[in-house]
Amino acid sequence: MSPAQLRGRCAFPARPHPFPSAPESSSCLPVRGVVCLLRPLLLDVVPSIRQTTALALGRLADYDVDLAEAVVKAGILPQLICALPEENRYYKRTAAFVLRAIAKHSPQLAQAIVQCGALEMLVICLEDFDPGVKEGASWAFGYIARHNPELSQAVVDAGAVPLLVLCIQEPEIALKRIAASTLSDISKHSPELAQTVVDAGAIAHLAQMIPNPDAKLKRQVLSALSQIAKHSVDLAELVVEAEIFPVVLTCLKDSDEYVKKNGATLIREIAKHTPELSQLIVNSGGVAAVIDCIGSCRGTVRLPGIMTLGYVAAHSENLSMAVIVSKGIPPLCVCLIEEHEDHIKAAAAWALGQIGRHTAEHARHVAVANVLPTLLDIYVDTRSSEDLKMKTKKALKNILQKCTYLPALEPLLHEAPPNIMKHIIGQFSKVLPHDSKARRLFVTTGGLKKVQEIKAEPGSLLQEYINTINNCYPEEIVRYYSPGYSEILLERVEKYQPVL
Repeated sequence: MSPAQLRGRCAFPARPHPFPSAPESSSCLPVRGVVCLLRPLLLDVVPSIRQTTALALGRLADYDVDLAEAVVKAGILPQLICALPEENRYYKRTAAFVLRAIAKHSPQLAQAIVQCGALEMLVICLEDFDPGVKEGASWAFGYIARHNPELSQAVVDAGAVPLLVLCIQEPEIALKRIAASTLSDISKHSPELAQTVVDAGAIAHLAQMIPNPDAKLKRQVLSALSQIAKHSVDLAELVVEAEIFPVVLTCLKDSDEYVKKNGATLIREIAKHTPELSQLIVNSGGVAAVIDCIGSCRGTVRLPGIMTLGYVAAHSENLSMAVIVSKGIPPLCVCLIEEHEDHIKAAAAWALGQIGRHTAEHARHVAVANVLPTLLDIYVDTRSSEDLKMKTKKALKNILQKCTYLPALEPLLHEAPPNIMKHIIGQFSKVLPHDSKARRLFVTTGGLKKVQEIKAEPGSLLQEYINTINNCYPEEIVRYYSPGYSEILLERVEKYQPVL
């Protein structure tokens, strides 16, 4: 069927239908044939035909990567955009949809859009008076920029960023959302790209929208600020200077789970940089708010909050104690027990290790919460991933090397594997020489007997620890609790000749 015949048989509407998620039975169409039939119609003299043809191509490209590649290989992109500035707003919207539908599939297809000169045309669309045209162009820029730094730089070089910043100031909520999302996609790749967004004045306008009641807009705003703050101390400080605290803390109580998650992510990206930024979060009530957030949600929504506590605690003894005083340890313990995903458990284990690694007091607070047996159980569990085992081992080591609270250590003597045991024995060797009550308790609870059962390599650090512990007791006591000593006593009884 020729293009003229196809045109004659179709009744084209003046305006496009809403874009469906997938065309029905498109997989049954002879792809190349359909694309070739549609191509001449993009140059038709009737605007509604050009528009509806573009819509059909967009639907095809949106559905499947092979169809998108077919559209590109057919040389349709130059025809699509050749007269874009002179087209009506409906065609511009549809053309932007086609470009977005192609770009989303892969960096290679997005690069094809860049190479055909489409970015310049999309910039013209961003300058259009119609909000729908601006929205469509913002979508397309976002799908191009998200793939890699090179494509994101191409978007920047085309001059899109200042126009996107203007878009987030428009009254239309949908346009604000997409523009903020695109700024986030540009900022995420590198400090230089994030700086470009900052230089365009984006931070102040994004920060002003944090209290907006629209949840979807808040998601994108928080994401964009997170992607800016994550790169460097300077960028994080610029975000903080926009006075996002304490208003951002209200997002942690939002009914929308993604707003909660993105809000916690923003706080995490700020907290990780310096003790001063973490102290600012503590002073604004951020740690308490994050702890409440962890307790009120489940799954991956908890993850950024967990990591925030770990970053804050890692910086200094005082900041770690602030997490402890705010009762941050119990929710982290709950995460170790409740969560099923290994990466969430690993984050909780890491955070607890950061809290307990500073001093004996910090380690005691962690130990009395019964964290150590839970970490040990996860470490020896064959179902745990290698990353989870590594994180729990590191956390145990961090806490054990500072812990002098022996009642929390003694239960581990009977369960810990050798590579953990040496840290436990090491702590006993530090405390027992200076504490007579602890020495007595160590005997009555079976600790000394357990130590005698440990087989250590001669000259090893573990053997030195055992020798230090044994030197705290009379020789006959050590012999009494040594393996096989009861048999020796029985032999002596058998050989003993009573004096009559």
